[in-house]
Amino acid sequence: MQLKTILNRIQKHRGFVYEAVRFVDECIEVEVRARKNSKALCSVCGRPAPGYDTLAPRRFEFVPLWNLKVFLVYARRRVQCPRCGVKVEHLPWAQGQRRLTQAYAWFLARWAKRMSWTEVAQTFHTSWENVFRSVEMAVQWGRKHVDLNDIKAIGIDEILWHKGHQYLTVVYQIDEHRKRLLWLGDKRRVRTLLKFFRWFGKQRTGALEFICSDMWRPYLKVIAKKASQAVHVLDRFHIMSMMSKAIDKVRAEEVKQLHARGYEPVLKGSRWLLLKRPDNLTDSQDVKLAELLQYNLRAVRSYLLKEDFQFFWKYVSPYWAGRFLDRWCTRVMRSQIEPMKKVARSLRRHRVLLINWFRAKGTISAGVVEGFNNKAKLTTRKAFGFRTFKAAEVALFHTLGDLPEPEMTHRFC
Repeated sequence: MQLKTILNRIQKHRGFVYEAVRFVDECIEVEVRARKNSKALCSVCGRPAPGYDTLAPRRFEFVPLWNLKVFLVYARRRVQCPRCGVKVEHLPWAQGQRRLTQAYAWFLARWAKRMSWTEVAQTFHTSWENVFRSVEMAVQWGRKHVDLNDIKAIGIDEILWHKGHQYLTVVYQIDEHRKRLLWLGDKRRVRTLLKFFRWFGKQRTGALEFICSDMWRPYLKVIAKKASQAVHVLDRFHIMSMMSKAIDKVRAEEVKQLHARGYEPVLKGSRWLLLKRPDNLTDSQDVKLAELLQYNLRAVRSYLLKEDFQFFWKYVSPYWAGRFLDRWCTRVMRSQIEPMKKVARSLRRHRVLLINWFRAKGTISAGVVEGFNNKAKLTTRKAFGFRTFKAAEVALFHTLGDLPEPEMTHRFC
């Protein structure tokens, strides 16, 4: 079977035919010509228009074959459009002035989901910029055709994507039937999240049933204003992370105090003993933790308070969970451990949002947000070539956005 026959079966374009195929300079060139009596289409309005003249032949890179580059060679026509004037004709296999065919661009974009952009460029003997432009094209098309119906639960968080405390605000759909990245904004401010709700629209916002976020004050303020009808749930991961930071601070201060007073350094090497969950400790760590718990240290008391708080998540009734929370906060406030008292005060301020976790229990999973964040941090490494928000946005939507793709006669990967 000839290459021309294969192209006619898998990549046929109306109004155009494939002609001679030749091997030139370690590349395969396939000539393309317009079908006789076919009218060219204006690249601006898309309407048929009479011909004006013909430009010089141009090569458009196609999907490689047998590790050889393949080019479609075509002399583009210009048309005299009654509406738009003299314009270059529209080509069904290429977009604008790009030298890559649409088929090859989608080919590179799909492989970019499996490998880093640099690896894709090296594997298929193309440039990093070609891979980036292909991914950018796929993201633009997918964002334009994305389905935003039937979204009931979203998760809002921020991720550190660059040095110097540069954050991205990320919004995920965390419904049971679909989980994906919905929106991405630069920085983590009130106006950043307001942009999301303006983009999302009042009708879709009014249909939201659950929103999951951390205790970042700008987020709480915007959510209360824009989506007050939704059950706002605080992310369990961030609450426990806040407690772990408090314990680590208490331990660090107490290590210095013990050293200054000449006491035995019993807290040396105990950081992960106090921060890990008991189920995740090794056998040797179990023994060392048991020995450490014999001491009446502030770090040990903080650890026991944190482990006692784990019972909070096992409640079913919001009422009894609230009673437990109140008693736990009272105990902490009497402990005279300032970092833990700061945590208790924060939990008291957000008591209503904490209790909402039980009203939404079994409906949404806050852990999904943190799982997406971990994937997002890995994905942003692909954008190292351009230190810009745009590159990070393209990379994240391409990997986590679950974006649609156009119907094609043949998929090359």
